[in-house]
Amino acid sequence: MCRNIRQLHNFEPAATSEEVHAAALQYVRKVSGSTRPSQANQHAFDEAVEAVAHATAHLLEHLTTSAPPKDREVERQKARERNAVRFGTPA
Repeated sequence: MCRNIRQLHNFEPAATSEEVHAAALQYVRKVSGSTRPSQANQHAFDEAVEAVAHATAHLLEHLTTSAPPKDREVERQKARERNAVRFGTPA
């Protein structure tokens, strides 16, 4: 589950609210141990996702760095190369 959480800080353009929400959803899924909560827990699950998304957005707004912003496509290509080395080239 958590493998899908991506780094969101120091990219140009900045992370979108959809990316922040997706990361929050993955985090809550990991912590709760469930990808789909029961009806009884749905409200608590949704509240947790919103709280984590809010905290993540707040964090990203307040982080500073002197490093130049990263390019998403370059980082995506680096990840593909790492995966090819780790898992082998797909057939």
